[in-house]
Amino acid sequence: MNQLYCEAKMAFRADEAAQRGYEQVEAYLVPRPQDADESVRSSSKEALMDIVDEVGPVVDSYPSWHPLVCNHDKRYPEVAPSDRTRYKGLDHTRFFLNGFISCPYSESGKAEQLIESVNALPIHPIAHITAEKLDVTLYNPDATPVLVKCNWERVIGMDGMIPLSIAIPLILEQELPCWRWSELAETWESMRYYLLGSPHGARSSLFVNQETGQAIKKIWNSLIHTGMFGPIKVG
Repeated sequence: MNQLYCEAKMAFRADEAAQRGYEQVEAYLVPRPQDADESVRSSSKEALMDIVDEVGPVVDSYPSWHPLVCNHDKRYPEVAPSDRTRYKGLDHTRFFLNGFISCPYSESGKAEQLIESVNALPIHPIAHITAEKLDVTLYNPDATPVLVKCNWERVIGMDGMIPLSIAIPLILEQELPCWRWSELAETWESMRYYLLGSPHGARSSLFVNQETGQAIKKIWNSLIHTGMFGPIKVG
């Protein structure tokens, strides 16, 4: 009973986190009244809501296996787009479940640099990453907003979340090679930030639902108890 109560409470907090994230991103990306008139701001808000409908809720960071951040040194997991995940020209960037918006100033030429870096990303087995300039004002009238999207080539969940059939192979492809250099096995408590993304609860996040998160936890615990990564890290 207590477990069911906690999971229900966690799911409610996840809904709140999504709403809170949207409000923060709206406050950041919709130009301030002193920078744009109300008609421009209204168009910005409408466009932002359409983007959320398309690429999912606002998030703080990605699971390290997500196609948007998977191009990194496997020894050092990354959870946010950066030059370490092969993106160039990022500026004033905010993240969503299956995409992110970056708003470099137009005169900097970074928007073109970002699009070029996305086009140069390695081919992903089950997703296609695209980048496009947005014909709307976001962040500042002098910025050129670019939307980078993860276009899944397999069916994701009806709830918009990433299903177990996709999450597990991506996790295994990333984590299994670590047995070659790992000295200690990280526990679920220390790994769930990397495996679930954030914000997250005990076994779910805005990326994966409770059922998927529970299965990920079970499989991770099975892996570390084989001893393949070394002794389980304590403390």
